[in-house]
Amino acid sequence: MAAGCCAAAVVTAVPGTAHALENLPPKQPLVQDLQTNFKACATGDAPTYVPVVPAVTAVLYDPEEDNQPVEANMVGGEFEAWWTDASGAEQRRTYTSSYQLPSGTAQRWQLPSDVPADTVVSWHVRATDGTAVSAWSSEGTGAACRFVIDRVNPDQPTVTSPEYPENQWRDGVGVYGSFHVGSPSPDVVAYQYNFIGGPNGTARPAEPGGDATIRFLPQRNGPDYLSVRAIDRAGRSSTTTTYRFAVNAGRAPVAHWRLADAAGSTSATAEAGPAAQASPGVTFGGPAPAGTGLTTTAALDGGAEGFLTTGTPAADIRKTFAVSAWVRPARTDRTMAVASQDTANGAGFTLGLQAVDAGAAWSFALGDARVSGGAPETGEWAHLLGLYDTETGRARLYVNGHEVGTEVQAAPVEANGAFQIGRARHGVGYGHRWQGDIGDVRVHDRVVVADEVTALAHRQPRRLGHWSLETATDGVSPEQNGGAPLRLSPGATIHRGPDNSCIPDLDPDCPVVPYALDGDGHLVLDGESGHAVADGTVLDTSDSFTLGVLVRLADSEPARPMTVLSVPGQHTDAFKVRYEPAAHSWQLVVPERDEAGAPERVVSQIVPADGGEGQGHHLAVVYDDASDTVKLYVDGYTNAGATADLPRSLPATGPLQIGRGLTAEGPGEYLRGDVDEVQVYAGALRDRDIAMLGHGGTDPCFC
Repeated sequence: MAAGCCAAAVVTAVPGTAHALENLPPKQPLVQDLQTNFKACATGDAPTYVPVVPAVTAVLYDPEEDNQPVEANMVGGEFEAWWTDASGAEQRRTYTSSYQLPSGTAQRWQLPSDVPADTVVSWHVRATDGTAVSAWSSEGTGAACRFVIDRVNPDQPTVTSPEYPENQWRDGVGVYGSFHVGSPSPDVVAYQYNFIGGPNGTARPAEPGGDATIRFLPQRNGPDYLSVRAIDRAGRSSTTTTYRFAVNAGRAPVAHWRLADAAGSTSATAEAGPAAQASPGVTFGGPAPAGTGLTTTAALDGGAEGFLTTGTPAADIRKTFAVSAWVRPARTDRTMAVASQDTANGAGFTLGLQAVDAGAAWSFALGDARVSGGAPETGEWAHLLGLYDTETGRARLYVNGHEVGTEVQAAPVEANGAFQIGRARHGVGYGHRWQGDIGDVRVHDRVVVADEVTALAHRQPRRLGHWSLETATDGVSPEQNGGAPLRLSPGATIHRGPDNSCIPDLDPDCPVVPYALDGDGHLVLDGESGHAVADGTVLDTSDSFTLGVLVRLADSEPARPMTVLSVPGQHTDAFKVRYEPAAHSWQLVVPERDEAGAPERVVSQIVPADGGEGQGHHLAVVYDDASDTVKLYVDGYTNAGATADLPRSLPATGPLQIGRGLTAEGPGEYLRGDVDEVQVYAGALRDRDIAMLGHGGTDPCFC
């Protein structure tokens, strides 16, 4: 008997070699992994439409069990497309990947150019690993993808608007208009549009070929246009229709009481709407917020007789409306109404001040909705505006031109009773009586847009001083308009630029005289004792203010901090602007308390020292009491790092200082360099005004 007749074969494994016992076929492609021209695979009776002969893609997979971990699963695709031609014959085109790609990779086939337009074309795909193939993507629970090539652009759209007819001026800023767009083409699915300066977007008809409506709220008056293109289901675009129209300025208020009536008046004259009868607790002829154009306001004593009222409503508050006023509360420890309108047993809306345990806030209540924000301060003027927009169904509140709080969804109730100033109805009586001053109450029957809100709340800055530093007589440099001069200390001199009496290049005996920073002269400070002081208090730092100065440092690497502007308090500077060489930056320093060594808020902008070269830098400080912010500008620009919250600025008790500030040892941080064009304003200049300060010595136009 032969040995080993039943012996088993022995296989020796070689390390690093994979031995597949069985090759599994690739996975069937899934419909959700297929695309036609980057659109999802469309099946059944709703083919996708494409503008050109498409490329189709499929993500294909091979089972991971096929190979060892060190090997990649490679897979290719076999594509097939078919359609029925005009003669009724079926046409088929096929494509097989020229090389395989890793499992999970998208495979692509650009269909041939002879695929016809306006014909339903179907396609499917299966995966292959070179040995086995998957089922077709259309088999079993799958389906064939279908598309139609559309080579025709849709017709140009039409545009009409009842509120803003073409080539006509119509009402107006803050009034919504409907623009109806349509196209003769039956396959239009969208209209892409834009207005001058926005908005832009896409309007979609309810069904293909239908019309769509674009709602538009004009933000500014003047000529405007709407550009519209029709987009069909294949993504093809029509030519553009340009619809030109013109927008009037916003309608005047439907009710307006300036409350600037003569002292002793018993009613408030209405510039629009009904007169408002004044009760005995109302006193006309009170102070007005500076820079607003108001001359006087009305003071309400907070008692039962401190209110004004009309016999009719000022607006239908179930429609869009806005109510606004300038107010100055005499107290903030109780809830008080600035304006309201009666319902049968309450107030349809209330604009005013709400006192809660967490503190007081400005408030606009409409029905059961309320939006609150801002921080009322006793004796401080604020401009309030409450807005309800039926288009959005939301109520908003603006304080000093800025939106505060969070807009809320509101459901106003009918309020056809009297309009109230200084109180709000509760049940059969009234409460929340205002104690303080009120002026310029307005009611609009439209949206008051953001720029209008800003304009209503704007307070025109007033120049307090402008020192051009061109000359000095006996150590006194005059203010440009005859105001308080600057007194120069030893170490502070006026440099005069060349007088053009000779030309150095032509006359060797003509001295070379450096030009002034601006104009004919500037102030030169020696860095040891030189400084200048305004003759008397110029600036109230407890209210909004703006300062500007042009400065050039003499050294490229200053050895110590140097202050260019400061205003002292009792024990420390209310604020100062200095150069900090360790940080290579100009800084605005504001102490939190008027005491030596108090914590300081510091904002800054990095600027290399001048080293006596160039035209220097224009610095500006803007404190806005309305928004409780302070900003440092360098050459007309500011940023987040140069802005700080400042709920209350320290009051200044001393005069404006040029070239020095207070330190722990007394006056110090003397500046070594040149200074020019010092300007001081009561009020906060806007960003666009700051750029006009400095070089040239001109005032901003405040346009």
